[in-house]
Amino acid sequence: MVLCPIPKRAIFVWMNEKPVHWGMIGCGDVTERKSAPSFNKIPGSRLVAVGSRTPEKAEDYARRHGIAAWHREPARVIHDPDVDIVYIATPPGSHREYALESIRAGKPVYIEKPMARTSEECREINEAAGKAGVPVYVAYYRRALKYFTKVKEIVEQGQLGRILQISMQQHFPAREEDYGRARPPWRVIPEISGGGYLHDMGCHALDILFYIFGDPVCATGTTANLGGLYDVADTAGAFLTLPGSLQVTASWSFVTPEPFRKDQVEVTGERGKLIFSIFSFDPVRLVTDQGEAAFSPAPPEHIQMPLIRSIVDELNGRGSCPSTGMTGAVTSRVMDQITGIL
Repeated sequence: MVLCPIPKRAIFVWMNEKPVHWGMIGCGDVTERKSAPSFNKIPGSRLVAVGSRTPEKAEDYARRHGIAAWHREPARVIHDPDVDIVYIATPPGSHREYALESIRAGKPVYIEKPMARTSEECREINEAAGKAGVPVYVAYYRRALKYFTKVKEIVEQGQLGRILQISMQQHFPAREEDYGRARPPWRVIPEISGGGYLHDMGCHALDILFYIFGDPVCATGTTANLGGLYDVADTAGAFLTLPGSLQVTASWSFVTPEPFRKDQVEVTGERGKLIFSIFSFDPVRLVTDQGEAAFSPAPPEHIQMPLIRSIVDELNGRGSCPSTGMTGAVTSRVMDQITGIL
């Protein structure tokens, strides 16, 4: 199945370089360490407002983090005159709603991954952004981490020669909260998350593959529910074709016993093999006939900080962000193909 072309991204920069003021919708765990602290640590960037559908959470977050304003409703963050760009840090079920309202207000958006529940919702966001000339960014932050840029560098320098095959395995144990069938976690409720852990975690693996090796030409897959802990699939397999007829086989399991946990991507080329992980940041291993080398670029304290810095730079005309609404939509489209929506 061939992927449909995506419209070119909008071009948007400030008229003059100025501080970037962020407004944040949602104040869950991802914001405490992974993302939000970066807004105030990057020069020329400041988090000035936060809002939530649960007002007391927004008030508490603002108090604890010294944020100037908090709002009882997410829409008030979007329309706050002090806010330049909106960070949508909510579950995917509300991404489309908040992104479209921000775009109508003429404000760029930074959306947590996955970009939306479905590729159709991504298309709506990108079409609106294209018409309005407003940029969209997506929190596939691995694209800006030194660990993965090192992998990309090795591949692009031709150290493996022609790439022959890629195998990816992500096998993780069930989480404690997965056993509460009466009150399942939001990540396995499709109306909120778009699917299950494939959407929540597998999306990172797919996106970084596409960043390193190019957007897929076609994708097929199957899913199953083997653990029976919740209603959506906990197991998936996929076969992808990337540019140059490069074949990828991938498998995900989110009910694997702990002793058999595995997080590995293996890239085989004519001159060697490259092995790396997606979540565990195991040393990147390069094996050739010259021997073996290992690289261990450590992730930053705030893992989204390099990507957020690239957004600030792009808005001020100093660079570009590698994760946009256009690239995020590709990953969502492939997940739809794997799960049979497309």
